[in-house]
Amino acid sequence: MSMQTRRSLMLAAAAGLAFAASGAAAEPVNLGVSIPAATHSFMGGINYWANQAKKDLEAKHKDLKITIRTAANATEQANQLQDLSTVNKINALVVFPFESAALTRPVANVKAKGAYVTVVDRGLTDTSAQDAYVAGDNTAFGKIPAEYIAKTLGGKGTVVALRGIPTTLDNERMDAFNGVLKGHPDIKLLDAKYANWNRDDAYKVTQDFLTRFKDIDAFWAADDDMAFGAIRAIDQAGRKDIKIIFGGAGAKDMVKLIIDNKDPRIQANVSYSPKFIYDAIKLTAEARLKGEKLPATTIIPSVLIDKGNAKDFYHPDSPF
Repeated sequence: MSMQTRRSLMLAAAAGLAFAASGAAAEPVNLGVSIPAATHSFMGGINYWANQAKKDLEAKHKDLKITIRTAANATEQANQLQDLSTVNKINALVVFPFESAALTRPVANVKAKGAYVTVVDRGLTDTSAQDAYVAGDNTAFGKIPAEYIAKTLGGKGTVVALRGIPTTLDNERMDAFNGVLKGHPDIKLLDAKYANWNRDDAYKVTQDFLTRFKDIDAFWAADDDMAFGAIRAIDQAGRKDIKIIFGGAGAKDMVKLIIDNKDPRIQANVSYSPKFIYDAIKLTAEARLKGEKLPATTIIPSVLIDKGNAKDFYHPDSPF
């Protein structure tokens, strides 16, 4: 056998081995998904898209199993994470933390047992507890409303803010909002209080604001559910001084108000779709099926929603 023939056979064998390796069955992925329960409409959207991801991806990938757990509070979520790790024996996790600080150690424990961890939206206080992070643009989520309010008020006026739950993303939003206001010294932030991304809590906090402050030009609610709670309190109080109510996340009912143009206080919003949980689950599952990792951070842009583009963000069949 000639040297050339032997070389050709060796190359053919190497190519065959490479083909066999590339076509080898991927390691099965047992993916846990841990999310808050549908306590308000945005979380209803998160639950809807998580279950849609399970349905679509399990049908597409025979080596993928997805287990979804929903929690009503941080303690319940921590317990569920332990069960996903020890009982369900997951090797990958997509987690939307109920709170940042309280869930950091439980998530780190899952990672320490060998699971690949993708954190979604509400970041952890220690990023070493995660492999990847997927979220909307929380800086833009706070910056865009502040810029809109400052421009609409002509750089002068008073503002109150309704915050969510103490989390890294809430801090990012509030820091970005305050960062813009620093450039407008004649706009005064009267107060900013947590309303837990909840209509009823926002209603109560807004009642307190209306009692304490006799002149308010603008309300910023870092979530549309809170904005609707604020609207109810403002309308019941008969307050006519409030010129702007700016919510966030593009809830279908809020976007419809912008389209209909029937309330002069509601002319804009900022996008932040709960569908990113679907994207996070899909990205994580398909990367792990290939034995690959995600980029350390994936940010989905947030943009201004106004009369010019509101129809593009109106999804009447969505739960959010």
